[in-house]
Amino acid sequence: MAEESDRLITAGTPIFRRTTLALFAAGFSTFAVLYGVQPLMPVFADEFHVSPAESSLSLSLPCAMLALALLVVSPLSEVWGRKPIMVASLFASAILTLIAVIVPSWHGFLALRALTGLAASGLPAVAMAYLSEEMDARAIGLSMGLLIGGNAMGGMVGRLIAGIITDHASWRVGLGTIGILALVAAILFWRGLPPSRRFLPNRMRWRQVPGTFGQHFRDPGLPWLFAEAFLLMGGFVSVYNYIGFRLLDPPYNLSQSAIGAIFVVYLAGTFSSAVTGEIASRLGRRRVLWLAILLGLVGILMTLSERLPLIIAGIVVVTVSFFGAHSVASSWIGRRALRDRAQASSVYLCLYYLGSSVLGTAGGWFFEHAGWSGVVAFFGALYGLALAIALRLSRLPPLVPGPSSDPDR
Repeated sequence: MAEESDRLITAGTPIFRRTTLALFAAGFSTFAVLYGVQPLMPVFADEFHVSPAESSLSLSLPCAMLALALLVVSPLSEVWGRKPIMVASLFASAILTLIAVIVPSWHGFLALRALTGLAASGLPAVAMAYLSEEMDARAIGLSMGLLIGGNAMGGMVGRLIAGIITDHASWRVGLGTIGILALVAAILFWRGLPPSRRFLPNRMRWRQVPGTFGQHFRDPGLPWLFAEAFLLMGGFVSVYNYIGFRLLDPPYNLSQSAIGAIFVVYLAGTFSSAVTGEIASRLGRRRVLWLAILLGLVGILMTLSERLPLIIAGIVVVTVSFFGAHSVASSWIGRRALRDRAQASSVYLCLYYLGSSVLGTAGGWFFEHAGWSGVVAFFGALYGLALAIALRLSRLPPLVPGPSSDPDR
């Protein structure tokens, strides 16, 4: 047992840096490919003559496909291994993005986007399971935060590149550039990630798969964490889906480059995910999650202002809140699920991406019928419910302590 413990990856070591850098690149690639289209939604609405809600399908469809595919891919990773699944996912999603930019029709483009989401499903849940298996308990909060920081950086750079290049060339060139960057990130990941050292392959019996998923819903805490993923991501993505429509119109009249530049605030997410993950590892996830969500409600109220600096400040606060809360909740999944962690992670991320898809598109209805104040009300309802759940989780009795120094199971 001591020998097995010695093989865990600890913070500050060369292998820790190598692992987190590779996973940072993977998170970068996945989020750049998925969310690079977000600032382009007004462009899609104009070019293809669709509504704001319909233009959001360029993001909602891949997120929905990713969410559903997670439930199949994560059990496969228990058989084929973590790294092979993740490598295939990153290369396939990058190549499909490059193909999508040459498709002329809206429906053809959406079909390629849906396939991209399907391909991208091999990374998120499997990466969380990899970290839960390979990292020392004291390092998992920081490593998960850095993975999510890669997500934030990819989301920011993808949106920024897409917005700026669209102003000077076309959205196809912008999205194609993202595909090339994703391909480079896939190569870095393939060469950099250490093979699993503690993974033990299982023989997959598909009849048993529903039971392995079902056991997580019998836990008193995990279903509530799954619900948090749905609510938090749904509210967050609604803000970013429709803020561009608001700021392109009077009195702001911002350019597509300026809209893309607003996504630089994703840097705040990179910082907050790592810092909040580390704080939660020290103080306990029960004490940190609800505070991070409350911060988001403060931020969304700030965006009701008509002053552009205050609107952007509110978006920064919402971003810090979301990535902090997501870092806490996702790392809690890995500690709370004592077995079949990949399945637990995949359920969490299934709800996460369904939130992005279903609630992100639903936010378009509120924007079309009540403008930005409708989006704020929608966000407030989602985060208010998430706050109530977090307060419930703060009173959740811990599991019987296992061989881990993490007290927050």
